[in-house]
Amino acid sequence: MLRVVAYVCALLALAHGQTTNVQSCTFHNGPLPINTYIEGCVNPPCVFPLGQDPVINIKFRAPHAVQRMTSFATAFLFVAIPYPLGEAAQTCNYLANSSCPLDEGEVVQYSLNMFIESTIPAGVSLPIEFRIVDDNNNALVCLRVPITTAAPLSSDMLAGSASGV
Repeated sequence: MLRVVAYVCALLALAHGQTTNVQSCTFHNGPLPINTYIEGCVNPPCVFPLGQDPVINIKFRAPHAVQRMTSFATAFLFVAIPYPLGEAAQTCNYLANSSCPLDEGEVVQYSLNMFIESTIPAGVSLPIEFRIVDDNNNALVCLRVPITTAAPLSSDMLAGSASGV
């Protein structure tokens, strides 16, 4: 029985320790986060299906007191292309374990649902930089990850993955 409990605890620890291998930004400035996990992706390039919302979970430490934060995404296809995040750019609205304002040294978890427009061609491979800045435009965190766009998932595929099929 003790073996079973130890095994379950080990599996839970692995599940909570998921990490996507990301790189430091090369175009923008900012420190890497404590941890990044792009759901369904450990080793990039991460596949982002068109018409879907990939989820990027970012855990970081506030380097100083922060009143407000804004998230940005920049794609790189020969030139830097700002990618609109819409309402998701309001970082404070998507913190999992805290709320703004933040105290210096506070560790927070941010979850970005980034809608991938269906107008983007499938099969495009490019790097994206995600960054979070404070209300004075000081970088709080910045990460770079290669992605590949993919054809939209059909509703049958989505239902199958949700039911475990």
